[in-house]
Amino acid sequence: MTNFTRRHATGLIGAALASFTLAPSPALALDNASAKKLVDALVGEINRIIGSGKAEAAMYRDFERVFAKYGDTSYISAYAMGNDGRRATNAQKSAFSNAFQTYISRKYGSRFREFIGGRLEVQSVRPVKSWFEVKTIAYLRGESPFVVTFLVSNRTGRDKFFNMFIEGINLLLTERTEIGAMIDRRGGDINKMIADLKNAG
Repeated sequence: MTNFTRRHATGLIGAALASFTLAPSPALALDNASAKKLVDALVGEINRIIGSGKAEAAMYRDFERVFAKYGDTSYISAYAMGNDGRRATNAQKSAFSNAFQTYISRKYGSRFREFIGGRLEVQSVRPVKSWFEVKTIAYLRGESPFVVTFLVSNRTGRDKFFNMFIEGINLLLTERTEIGAMIDRRGGDINKMIADLKNAG
């Protein structure tokens, strides 16, 4: 069985396990107002960064800081590693989490950088299962507005976003697919994937 076939066959099992071991727990202290407050603050920082006029490298460092501050990075990185995380050592998981945070900040920071001259505005909040969905609208110069959605929980004891959709593209599923493909292209070598991830994005 090829790596691709094996990954495809075990993917549903891994996703099912993740739903029990990683999914945000019931947000007892989280409500609409708290979820909106988090995303208002997050959006405010993104808007300040894209309006700062800083050089690209400086903007990416700012996006990484914002991602670490507002994002549930442990959940996002564990989900991205998916089924391969079950065979990774603790050292590999830690190294991957650090590299992944920088990688995803560059990747999505470059997307937010396209918003220069535009802005994000929070539009609505609604409860979904054990988390909250916060919809924002991105207004860009010369383009039609589109939706950017954040999913917020307090799984860690603090309000954090654990997933994001840009024009319907799911961050968690996209990154799990791409990280899995990176591992497959390196013959299943997690260390090589981590080394290459540091220069990706």
